[in-house]
Amino acid sequence: MTLGQKIRERRESLGLTRRQVALACNVVESTVINWETDRHVPKLYPVQMKALCDLLNFTLEDLVEI
Repeated sequence: MTLGQKIRERRESLGLTRRQVALACNVVESTVINWETDRHVPKLYPVQMKALCDLLNFTLEDLVEI
């Protein structure tokens, strides 16, 4: 499973929208779409990465295990 697939699957299982993820990470919604389609890997500041992990109940290890 790719990183994008992990992000999308977890977001959907938690009933979150892409917009909610984008707002939590302080990025635009198209950025989240690019992550989920594996066009880009999340390149976030530590505080943004923490927000993503907290929102999706991921650890950093969960995100890097591909």
